[in-house]
Amino acid sequence: MAQILAPITQCQLRIAKNPVNASPMAAKTWRSLMLRQKKSGNLKSSSKFRVFALKAENNTINRLEDLLNLDVTPYTDKIIAEYIWIGGSGTDLRSKSRTISKPVEHPSELPKWNYDGSSTGQAPGEDSEVILYPQAIFKDPFRGGNNILVICDSYTPAGEPIPTNKRARAAEIFSSQKVINEVPWYGIEQEYTLLQTNVKWPLGWPVGGYPGPQGPYYCGVGADKSFGRDISDAHYKACLYAGINISGTNGEVMPGQWEYQVGPSVGIEAADHIWCSRYILERITEQIGVVLTLDPKPIEGDWNGAGCHTNYSTKSMREEGGFEVIKKAILNLSLRHQEHISAYGEGNERRLTGKHETANINTFSWGVANRGCSIRVGRDTEKQGKGYLEDRRPASNMDPYVVTSLLAETTILWEPTLEAEALAAQKLALKV
Repeated sequence: MAQILAPITQCQLRIAKNPVNASPMAAKTWRSLMLRQKKSGNLKSSSKFRVFALKAENNTINRLEDLLNLDVTPYTDKIIAEYIWIGGSGTDLRSKSRTISKPVEHPSELPKWNYDGSSTGQAPGEDSEVILYPQAIFKDPFRGGNNILVICDSYTPAGEPIPTNKRARAAEIFSSQKVINEVPWYGIEQEYTLLQTNVKWPLGWPVGGYPGPQGPYYCGVGADKSFGRDISDAHYKACLYAGINISGTNGEVMPGQWEYQVGPSVGIEAADHIWCSRYILERITEQIGVVLTLDPKPIEGDWNGAGCHTNYSTKSMREEGGFEVIKKAILNLSLRHQEHISAYGEGNERRLTGKHETANINTFSWGVANRGCSIRVGRDTEKQGKGYLEDRRPASNMDPYVVTSLLAETTILWEPTLEAEALAAQKLALKV
């Protein structure tokens, strides 16, 4: 068994001169020990020694880390499935673990499960059982092996989607043959902000104060410009391991803020991947002791907000003559602007002010290469006459099931009246 050498009155203090078979004690445990000693007045010096967990003669280590990293694959076919679902707020994630008898390759091989909906704000206490339906599986980067993460949606025992289950409605839209034929692609840019644990102030910012103005932080390098790169990199690799279609990452305009991109992904898969990537990010920040927020405007004033820009195209947009299809889609989006805005995230009015690379929330606009518009079209799309559009309105806390399916519905399934279409085309200067 391991012997922990620490400056506690009950233990004999020894200084490791040649710690070949030793490893540093967990930082949190060390801080806890130091705090106890400060309170008791027994701590005289902390600079003359380090704390080690030493290997005993039987070559085993009594450390939690070893159990967490234990590979059980050679000993059992059983795996751990982490069932993940969206809680009552519509943005919070919940999860719990279940043992499965053998590895699985498809969510249909997994059993349904249940949870106490009264504890998540999704059911009354007198009828609290909510049923989880497995919908998508990913490799578990935390447990490794054959263990999996399972994205689920929630239903009543009678099989009806509960009100916070937005995936069910999205699945209906994406199963429409007209939508299937158009093969909708999505590239979603998820921005997020990292906060210090106790003060809920952005990572790298002086407590109660502000860093220098925005400018050097976007894609910046250096200890005075980049705060949280290890979290971003760890998340990047964990997503690749899990099988999430993550395509890139970068530091954002506001210090302590980051972005990653998922896609191109087809249909509802894009939303499944975003939700799983958010779960992985929550777990990583949990482990490192940093708070993740998807608030669209975490700091008021002259600071950028956090969005979830959604790049979107259909098969018709990507083919020759696609720019005309894009303009028709923009026209439809203009006519349903308020409906989209109401579904694009809580607190978005604090972000969409017409400043900091946003359009005003009350005004629909579009432009080529203009990041101050509701809808941006890239220069390459204009030049090639085909491509995609970018909806810059969604907030960082948007529900990707809602946004992706609403884009498909508005641009593929919904048809405006000819009068409304003509008026909108004239207003937007679109020759459709």
